[in-house]
Amino acid sequence: MLKVKEVKAKSLLNRSKIFDYCLNPYTGCQINCTYCYARLFMRRYSGHSEAWGEFVDVKVNALEVLKKQLDKAKKGTVWISSVCDPYQPLEATYALTRCCLKELAKRQFPVNIQTKSKLVLRDVDLFQEFETIEVGLTITTDDERVAKLFEPRASSVEERLMALEIIHSSGIPTFAFAGPVLPGNPERLVERLEGKVDKVFIDKMNYVYSVRGFYHQLGLQREMTDRYFREYKARLIYELEKRNMNFEVLF
Repeated sequence: MLKVKEVKAKSLLNRSKIFDYCLNPYTGCQINCTYCYARLFMRRYSGHSEAWGEFVDVKVNALEVLKKQLDKAKKGTVWISSVCDPYQPLEATYALTRCCLKELAKRQFPVNIQTKSKLVLRDVDLFQEFETIEVGLTITTDDERVAKLFEPRASSVEERLMALEIIHSSGIPTFAFAGPVLPGNPERLVERLEGKVDKVFIDKMNYVYSVRGFYHQLGLQREMTDRYFREYKARLIYELEKRNMNFEVLF
């Protein structure tokens, strides 16, 4: 059962090693991906005893805090978000991501959004107000069954592809994050991404030790080996190059 708690945040716009800033409207994530790196440390950081995926703290003063921080912040790219999905189901109720986007658009801070949810389509109108923005969907496999096992509360693969297509056709730069690559058909995945994204990022499973038991439970021992990731990467690259699609490999 999900434990939802409304909290007051002291800071919302924080320095990031990947972009200039990261912004997390929530602590915790309902989507509950088995491989999420945040599950390795967020319980300890947040003081929660519940398992990852079973708690979410809602930062109800997010907009107020963000406004104050933006008054003093040097303009830079804001990553939404680094340790939660900004469009997890609770966002439909609280709309914190949307409120923050409105404020960022007023100030024209560049934004990078990454999600696994079709709810992102709600904010296409706001995306069009930005001078600089990228919107990405994490799509780790073409196989709906595999996606449901590893990403239990994410939107379906089909819904994520649809979201990418709609956002891309609206003139918004889009990307797909194929990471960590999960069992599936890489050729079919690239085929389905073609025409929907400006770039594809490829990454492997970086914390295999934390999901080893889950892979064994599913009988997927081979699919968590370095050899498997190298072979999958090679097939993805071949297909992407064949279709003249832009990509970046992160391992």
